[in-house]
Amino acid sequence: MPENASEVTAAGIARLAGVGRAAVSNWRRRHADFPKPVGGTETSPSFALADVEEWLRGQGKLAEVPLRERVWQQLSGHPAGAVTALIHVGCALLLVRDRPTDWLELVAVSDERVARLLPDALAPVLEARFGPQVPAGAEGAAPSAVRAVRVPGPEALRPSVPLLRGAAALAAESGAGQAFEFLFGRQLDANPRQYTLTPPELAALMADLALQGEGPGRAPGKAPAPVVLDPASGTGALLRAVGRPAALHAQEADPDLAALTALRLALGVGGGADQGAPEPVVRTGDTLRADAFPKLAADVVLCHPPFNERNWGHDELAYDPRWEYGYPARAESELAWVQHALARLRHGGTAVLLMPPAAVSRRSGRRIRADLLRRGALRAVVALPAGAAPPYGIPLHLWILRKPDHGVQPTPELLLVDTAESPDPAAGAPGAAGGGGTGSLAGSGRERIDWPAVRRTVLDAWRAFATAGRGSGAPAAPGGPPTAGTTAPPASGPSRAVPVIDLLDDDVDLTPARHLPRPSTAGGAAELADVRDRLTDELRLTLRLTPPSAGLVEPASRPFTTLGELARAGALRLSTGGSGGGRGPVLTEHDVLGNTPPSGAPAGPAQESETLAFLATGPASASATGAAGPADDAVVLRTGDVVVPVLGGGSVVRVVDEATAGAVLGRNLQLLRPDPAVLDPWFLAGFLRGTANNRRASSHASTASRLDARRIRLPRLPLDEQRRYGEQFRALAAFEDALRTAGRLGGLLVQGMYDGLTDGTVSPSVS
Repeated sequence: MPENASEVTAAGIARLAGVGRAAVSNWRRRHADFPKPVGGTETSPSFALADVEEWLRGQGKLAEVPLRERVWQQLSGHPAGAVTALIHVGCALLLVRDRPTDWLELVAVSDERVARLLPDALAPVLEARFGPQVPAGAEGAAPSAVRAVRVPGPEALRPSVPLLRGAAALAAESGAGQAFEFLFGRQLDANPRQYTLTPPELAALMADLALQGEGPGRAPGKAPAPVVLDPASGTGALLRAVGRPAALHAQEADPDLAALTALRLALGVGGGADQGAPEPVVRTGDTLRADAFPKLAADVVLCHPPFNERNWGHDELAYDPRWEYGYPARAESELAWVQHALARLRHGGTAVLLMPPAAVSRRSGRRIRADLLRRGALRAVVALPAGAAPPYGIPLHLWILRKPDHGVQPTPELLLVDTAESPDPAAGAPGAAGGGGTGSLAGSGRERIDWPAVRRTVLDAWRAFATAGRGSGAPAAPGGPPTAGTTAPPASGPSRAVPVIDLLDDDVDLTPARHLPRPSTAGGAAELADVRDRLTDELRLTLRLTPPSAGLVEPASRPFTTLGELARAGALRLSTGGSGGGRGPVLTEHDVLGNTPPSGAPAGPAQESETLAFLATGPASASATGAAGPADDAVVLRTGDVVVPVLGGGSVVRVVDEATAGAVLGRNLQLLRPDPAVLDPWFLAGFLRGTANNRRASSHASTASRLDARRIRLPRLPLDEQRRYGEQFRALAAFEDALRTAGRLGGLLVQGMYDGLTDGTVSPSVS
């Protein structure tokens, strides 16, 4: 086997062949010619990828490995680890994009020679993007001078050369930025516990809040391009959410993650003619102990800091000048990050931080919170739905801060917004197989957050509060700024501007729910009557849809096939969702689980052309890759498609109707496209819901179950018989949806009665 050949584990072989791991174990036992292990351990051996592919093709178990899967297998099996391999890929992709002719010269020589020549070719590209390389241990080198991405040496690059060739071919298909984003996303998905992620919807909301500005006459689009800092950049999600900044600055304690973030941001910047775009300045180091940007005066600071850190530097930073609002207690690391963010803002700049809910109420932080309020630095606290970001089980908060201007009177109010609950959980979308609508902002988990509703609620409240300049305690809802000097009405609705004087008690508890008691669920007797009427209608519908009594019969003996066999026969197409390339809306995992219309935004067009394919892979292989534009990666839904989440064990299935057709399949979703002349979609959807099938096709990780759709079994039935089953499954889906709606309405009625009776808006005589 060649020294640099890629290796793959049994799990990787199962993924390539579309089977379970048990099938791979059986092949190893039953087939003497199955490839022998070349590495790994006795309990987790690895095999040469080329040998495995050859064996699978010889057995008729594999037609062709998609290029992106081949590159991912090479990356995940890299001897130095996937992270190191991904850094090498990012460096090479910058070379492919910025100096394609240099790359073309390199790919014409042997792998050994590529490894020797590549460092010299990378050095000027990385220096142009990230500045000169200063040795990390150089005497007198400040943290701000040591860049995150360093030129790898020939020995480190030698095992990466085949991977880099494949990555360049992938870039020819979809663009360098999209290729890196795919591999980076796969790495995050494969190792979710290693990274603290900021979901893109939350990152976009935080960026919009920061860029909204504050003060009379401020409006989006009128301010100049901002200088943006993320002092705990993680994967770079927050900085990627900022559109057209003047400069991007980031610091990350993990050196590998800092390098990946720098490459991700650099590859997200247009090359070629777009030479005026800012280059990211990413540095490695502990931000609180060794700040890389001590003199920066940013317009915007975005931060998702680490939570509950006790070893943040409490003892050695006791006299740090950043503690302008008070010395944080050892248990208040989050308040240290808040003050760091304020210290790196220009006067009048805005910071948005993701914070744990305990930070607004812990007694050890009440003095700092009080000073932030008195001086007008803390402008708003937003309670998010549980599941907005890790840790997913608790409702996190957003803190919006503004560095006070010298000589400017601080505004006497704090905006409080609560999106953790919805006033009408009965409002939902039309049903589909296995799905149920939800009108709540929070739903029942991280995949059921109604992000458009959350954005609307938060941004409308902040816009009304921010453009007014100062408030009065009136509800902060759209429709005009509050009138100064009026008396605050009783707290109601999802937001309110609360006078600071009302918050400066012994606890300085800024929890939005404490100052915004949840309103009556149904809003009084009149709305309760409406809910009752809707419930009555829904119960009648449920009664009509109730399935007839089923007679007991002997289990039928019938031949079965699997979806994997149907796919190989051409009766079914299996696809997985991607990043949402294309122009249409994206059907997300949240949409399928919540049974709502497609809500995802399409990805921007990737840079690709036949010339790039030629330059990236060389004349011999450019045509062999079959390079296609990014639109080919986008799976556009058609009426009759069946969509099921990858995670969750097939408990939710959606049959695409005319309203959803045309959307793009999102990430973490599987598409099953049956040939209508062979397979009925509702017949397929119904058997996907079967308990026995789900047990057979699900594999279990530590936190979730994963569905391998190829292992689902279907009975071999004529099309007319399939349609009989399909009609029954369709009726069951409608009955299930009616039951869900009736349950939500019933819960709404019960809670509304409790709330009305206890707050005096409903008389006990109301029946």
